[in-house]
Parts: sequence; structure tokens; C-alpha cells
Amino acid sequence: MIVVYAIWSEEHRRIYVGMTRDIEKRLKEHNSGVTRSIRLFRPWKIIFTENCSNWESGRLKEKNYKKGIGKEFLKKLVQLINAYSWQR
Repeated sequence: MIVVYAIWSEEHRRIYVGMTRDIEKRLKEHNSGVTRSIRLFRPWKIIFTENCSNWESGRLKEKNYKKGIGKEFLKKLVQLINAYSWQR
């Protein structure tokens, strides 16, 4: 199974979308700085995951979340998460 995920850097207000077979391991890699392109924006936290049956369908989902309606969905999700955590 493939997991398409979105992670959020609250400090830098950035969203990163990717895919993996092991989400917990991948998050640890992101937060330890293994991924050079996003290491400056640590720490990351998972805000969204979606399971896919195979690599091809996962890649299509990943592409959709990186642009257009998918990206807008993730931005609104971040707004909801921030509004909820602010009220607590």
C-alpha cells in the first residue's frame, strides 16, 4: 500500500506533499533533515494522509494535491486545523 501525505511547517507556513510506503519513517526522515530540499522548514507535522492501492494511483493523487483544487483543499485544511487549535 502507498500513502500520499501532506505535512505542514507551522513556523514557515509551508505544505509539502509526498508519497511513501511507511509514513512514520518518512516523517522522521523529513524532521531529521534527510530530505535536503525541505530541511530548512523543519519541524513538520502530518496534516493529511490518503491510502492508495498501488504506486501509479498514488502518483496521480500526489500530483493532484500539488496543484489546483488539491492544493486549495490542503490550504483550507490548514486553516481549519489552525482555527481549531487556536480555540483550544
